[in-house]
Amino acid sequence: MPRSAGKTSFMTSREVVKALLNKQLPERMGVFEHFWPETLSEVWPKQGYPAGVPPEERFSYDMGFATGWLQSEPFPGQWEVLEENDEWRLTRDGRGAHLKYWKRKSGTPEHVDFEVTTPETWKRYKEPLLATDPSRIPNVEEAKRNLEDLRAKGRYAMFGTLFIFELMRATIGDQNFLPALIEEKEWIHDFCQTYLDFFKRHYDLIFREIGVPDGMFIYEDWGYNHGLFCSPELMREMVMPYETEWVHFLKSYGCQVVLHSCGNITQAVPMAIEAGFDCIQPLEAKAGCNLVELSGQYGHKVAFMGNIDVTALGKNTKEAVESEVLPKLQAMKEMRVPYFFHSDHSIPPEVNLETYEYALSLFRENSSY
Repeated sequence: MPRSAGKTSFMTSREVVKALLNKQLPERMGVFEHFWPETLSEVWPKQGYPAGVPPEERFSYDMGFATGWLQSEPFPGQWEVLEENDEWRLTRDGRGAHLKYWKRKSGTPEHVDFEVTTPETWKRYKEPLLATDPSRIPNVEEAKRNLEDLRAKGRYAMFGTLFIFELMRATIGDQNFLPALIEEKEWIHDFCQTYLDFFKRHYDLIFREIGVPDGMFIYEDWGYNHGLFCSPELMREMVMPYETEWVHFLKSYGCQVVLHSCGNITQAVPMAIEAGFDCIQPLEAKAGCNLVELSGQYGHKVAFMGNIDVTALGKNTKEAVESEVLPKLQAMKEMRVPYFFHSDHSIPPEVNLETYEYALSLFRENSSY
C-alpha cells in the first residue's frame, strides 16, 4: 500500500489516480515521472541507482506503462542511414522524414528535410494508412503481461501514443505544416481525419487483443517557450475537433485521458478541458506555465501533473529543492486541486539521484490533502 505523510493509506495507487483524474480529492496527491534515457542508463547507476530496475518500481509510482507506441508510420520498418559521422546520424524514416540524431545524447532530432510537403506527395503516404494492419501493434503478449502485472500490484495502467499535432510535425515538418494550417486547410483536414480514423480502427483492435488500460497518455507538443505554435483560433478550428473526437473515442472504452504538451500552453488549457482531457502534463515551468495560477482558474475542472522546475532541482541543493517543491504543494493543498507530483518535463542527468530522492521525500511528507 502507498503511504502519505506518515499515515497508512487505505487506497491503492490505482484508486488514488482514478479519483484524481475524476477531479476528486482522495487521501493524497499522486506521483509519477519521466526521465531522459541517459539519466537512468548512464548517470544515476554511478550514483547508486540499481541498473535495469524500472523507476516505477524503484520509486513506487502510482502509474506505469503497459505498452508503448502504435506503429503509425505510413511505411513501418523503413529506415535508412543517409549520412553518418562520429557525432550524429542522418536518417530517413517510414514517414519520409530526414532527421539528424546525436549519438551520445537524447533529445529532439534536427529536422533536415521532409518528403511529404504537398497534398500530392501526401497521397502516396496516405494510402497505407487506410488499411487496418495488426502487425502495427508491437509486443502484444508482453503488453498483456505488463497490464496484468500493473493491475496485480494495484498500480494505474497506462498506454501512450502520439496524435495528430505530433504526427504532422513528424511527417510534414514544422516549417511546412504550420503554414499549411492556414494555406492548405483541406489537406490538413484530410491528414487529421485519416489519422483519426487510423487510430480508432487500430485501438479498437489493441483493446480487443491486449485489454483496456485505465488511462491513455496522449503526447501532443502544442507549444514552445513563448506560447502556442499557432493561434488559439487556428487550434480551435484545425486541431481541436480531432482531439475531441479522439478523447471521446477513448472514453467510450472507459479510459481516462492525460494530455502531455511541452511549452507554454496556457492559452490552450480551456480547449483541452473542453475536449475532455482529464489531466494536463507537464506544465513546463521553464516555458512560463504557472501551476498556481492555472489551478486558481481551472483546478476544479481538470487535474494537473508536473511544473516542478528541473532547473531548480539541477542546482542540487536542499534549499533549492525546498523552495521549488514546498510552496507548490502547499498551494495545491490550500486550493484543493487534484495534483500529481512530476517534473516540468523529464528528469535530466544534471539532477543528482540524491537530489531527486530528497524532492520525492518532501512530496511524500506533504502529499496528504
